[in-house]
Amino acid sequence: MKIASFNVNSIKARLPRILHWFDEAKPDVCVLQEIKCIDENFPASEFEDRGYNVEVFGQKTYNGVALLSKHPVEDVIRGVPGFEDEQSRYIEAVILPEDTDPVRVGGLYLPNGNPAPGPKYDYKLAWMEAFTAHAESLLALEEATVLCGDYNVIPEPQGVYAPDKWREDALFRLETRQAFRRILNLGYFEALHHLKPEPFYTFWDYQGGAWDQDKGLRIDHLLLSPQAVDRLVGGDADRAVREPNSGSKETKPSDHVPVWVEIA
Repeated sequence: MKIASFNVNSIKARLPRILHWFDEAKPDVCVLQEIKCIDENFPASEFEDRGYNVEVFGQKTYNGVALLSKHPVEDVIRGVPGFEDEQSRYIEAVILPEDTDPVRVGGLYLPNGNPAPGPKYDYKLAWMEAFTAHAESLLALEEATVLCGDYNVIPEPQGVYAPDKWREDALFRLETRQAFRRILNLGYFEALHHLKPEPFYTFWDYQGGAWDQDKGLRIDHLLLSPQAVDRLVGGDADRAVREPNSGSKETKPSDHVPVWVEIA
């Protein structure tokens, strides 16, 4: 089972490119971030025609997440349980394949937090605290669980092209990295960090020639419970999707690339 995460930076603006990647990569499950539309405006039929069940937690203009699965889903959750939030940033469901055990998949778009310090950074840390509590509760279920998405966290210096320039950014501040580490310390496994030990990135800004100069960040992550790690086959980041001519020449790519793991 191929489980993917993709911050699309507007489903409407990049739909041809997104569908091109879906047709090539053929994920069994994919969570999308920054769809930037309300539920009714999500192009569900485009994915249903490709065999996907569609669950959306949208928001006008900003944020918004969706979960797409070729297998039946149940126990759909929208929003981090116990956390009052006006923004649509988290969706979760149990995936029910016919020929193997279920997998619980959570898709998140963690707050950016800039400028830091300040109210937006306080919101980021509060969101992470609530998410950590939920992640801990999921471990108690002893299920194969994959929590993936745009974490807006650079976990270590090799995840950014110029660490010294990013020390006080909300994505790389010490408090942010400590909060991310607390999630891992619960017992989660950061899959791509171990599968791809060499430095790699999942995000490149549109400005300043970031793509051409490979000035990237690694902020999209897949965290696996022990039961999911036992079934882990492989994973990668589809860097080629960020190429300007990849998929559709009419629209520019997202500033993120898809990341994925394969679960036996």
